[in-house]
Amino acid sequence: LATVARERKPNEPEKIGARHVLVKHKGSKNPIDTVVRSREEACLRALEARDKVLAGADFDAMVSEYSDELGAAGRRGSLGTVERKELAPPFADAAFELSVGQMSDVVETDFGFHLILRNE
Repeated sequence: LATVARERKPNEPEKIGARHVLVKHKGSKNPIDTVVRSREEACLRALEARDKVLAGADFDAMVSEYSDELGAAGRRGSLGTVERKELAPPFADAAFELSVGQMSDVVETDFGFHLILRNE
């Protein structure tokens, strides 16, 4: 279940590098005035971005086209190197389970819907 907290694995790194696409909706935490889509529309938009990456689209291009995070395109969606405690629990659970170079499925947090790419 998405709401069940996962325990930290013994071999889990202290920090990872991650990039993401964030698709917000009008009910998201820290809303953006220009985002008026519903939660369902945001989820479908995130799924569309995921499907494009799986079909070979460049992750950077998806950040530029789909991410609602301010300044995301300039940072290529990078969050830098982060610790589990710095992230929303569902995001942390998904991100820390990825291998380097692996992308998550769509993950929902209070901020919206994410695609997460672990890069270190």
